[in-house]
Amino acid sequence: MSHVHCLPPDANGIARLVFDHPGKRNALNVAMWRALRAHVAALQAGPARVVVLAGAGGTFVAGGDIEEFTAFRFHTQTLAAFHEDEVAPALDALWQCELPLIAQIEGDCIGGGLEIAALCDLRIAGASARLGVPIGRLGFAMAPREVDRVARAIGIKMLRELLLEGRLWSAHEAASRGIVSRVVADADVAAEVLTAAHRMAALAPQAARLNKRTLRAQVEDQLGTRAQREPFYAYADSAEHREGIAAFLAKRPPRFDPP
Repeated sequence: MSHVHCLPPDANGIARLVFDHPGKRNALNVAMWRALRAHVAALQAGPARVVVLAGAGGTFVAGGDIEEFTAFRFHTQTLAAFHEDEVAPALDALWQCELPLIAQIEGDCIGGGLEIAALCDLRIAGASARLGVPIGRLGFAMAPREVDRVARAIGIKMLRELLLEGRLWSAHEAASRGIVSRVVADADVAAEVLTAAHRMAALAPQAARLNKRTLRAQVEDQLGTRAQREPFYAYADSAEHREGIAAFLAKRPPRFDPP
């Protein structure tokens, strides 16, 4: 079973969201995106002062649950619905959240995992962590609203490189480029995150909310309507998209025909 566990605030107001998908390195499925959105909304309305996002079993999130993709990715309408109605609202919940968010990055932070981490205020990684968005290997692109949110969080230059080169970055490279806040030894990640969370929780909650509201206002803009974004998803039934997914599921390199 896959879950996003919500551990309620402790005595210091520190809550935790834990991605847990055993055997799949916490790959995200539709149910987990929905749970993330619901939990963030509930925490925002409650007594929490800080939220830590982490993965179970030493991995943050290793991307999407690709075995689930064949159920919806090859039709324009269902593909659009997945990104517009499931993923984007969960990311929007993180974007709108006025509680400080800390990403506890251990192991792989890939694809949707990187999108989630990008929307956290602080990203603390273990030395062996890997970060990236290698979805070009799967024959698809990052959806418009996801590009919008992630680019605003980490910068268009960094996202451009991550998407178009498709390689995985080490934690130290990600830190040198400003995507990761700091890197510590793998064994020290949880303790470093907890220390940071205690610092945040000790500050005035009202100040944190106002700071986040003001910071968000500095970078917000209006993306086009859903109808204007719809043509983006027309690649759903393309040969490259089908080949990328099929190759991953067959555990072989993809074979994309030359243009």
